[in-house]
Amino acid sequence: MEYFNFAAGPAQMPKAVLERIHEEFFNCQDSGQSILELPFTSDLYGAIAERAENRLRQLMGIPESHRVLFLQGGAYAHFSLVAMNLMGATRQADYVETGHWSTRAIGEARRYGRVTVIASAEENGFTRIPPWKTWRPNRNAAYCHITTNETADGLQYHWLPVLEGVPLVADMTSDFLTRPLAVDSFGVIYASAQKNVGPAGLTIVIIRQDLLEQAQACTPTIFNYGVQAASHSRTNTPPTFAVYAAGLVFDWIQAQGGLEAMALNNCQKSRLLYAAIDRSPVYSCPVESACRSLSNVCFQLSDPVLEERFLTDAEQHGLLNLQGHGARGGLRASLYNAMPLAGVERLVDYMEAFSSRHAPSGLLQSATP
Repeated sequence: MEYFNFAAGPAQMPKAVLERIHEEFFNCQDSGQSILELPFTSDLYGAIAERAENRLRQLMGIPESHRVLFLQGGAYAHFSLVAMNLMGATRQADYVETGHWSTRAIGEARRYGRVTVIASAEENGFTRIPPWKTWRPNRNAAYCHITTNETADGLQYHWLPVLEGVPLVADMTSDFLTRPLAVDSFGVIYASAQKNVGPAGLTIVIIRQDLLEQAQACTPTIFNYGVQAASHSRTNTPPTFAVYAAGLVFDWIQAQGGLEAMALNNCQKSRLLYAAIDRSPVYSCPVESACRSLSNVCFQLSDPVLEERFLTDAEQHGLLNLQGHGARGGLRASLYNAMPLAGVERLVDYMEAFSSRHAPSGLLQSATP
């Protein structure tokens, strides 16, 4: 039986990439060395990292005005590092609160300066992105931070704010490389790799060059974006294997048709799953339809007592890691780029069969179109 991994991260990777890693694991590009053994100062690793960056630039259309950094720490660490590197002399920044991870980012940033929450979805239970008309941006802010996709809550921006004179900073960890976007609209984009890029351990930072020299004195040398940019992300030992794997994923995305193809596939998968949720009395999704995530579909059972049965039976059908985030509960299916349509189709078939067995008497027939 084929298994499908719906984990929020580390997440399912493309099979073609895993097969390539397997082929080269003991002898990377006929070097006689495993990719795990390559010195980061070697010409071979330098070529691997350069190729990965060039492919990423091609995929995203990254302009020369922006640098690409391959760093460590995970997005959680960069909640602090973004503030350290960007708050500069003003020591103030704007944040938009849309769910679990933006709330965490706000808490970390407050250690390094004054944070103003200029819009929040807390009052609606994090079920929609705050409308632009409710935002109260501060023109003196060093930057404005958003989380483009809330992994734990299932919200996603399907529009971007236009700010005057304030750099837009985005945590894109969960929807990085899932759709085309205008990189020049951002001062900084950062994302952990373990969703759509590869194994955990790598954080990609795309930063506008004029923002590289604003770090506070407390910023550790290896996490100073300007220092890392000057050394091509090799101030310290980089996560070499993760960079290598990321480059293979970038090649795979390009071979599938690029970000346009990823967006079409992700729309198809998410529409199929949301439709199954909406037509059944057993499932519900509290997120407003216009703000629903294409990457992380969060939903609930009408009877929470059934969750353990749902998850146990799902595993028997080859459907893995459908539990919700620990802070939010419920259920969650992460539909990252590597998740094939066949996995979502099997999940929908399973959910419909589960619904038919557990729907309250008389509700299933009335809820079906």
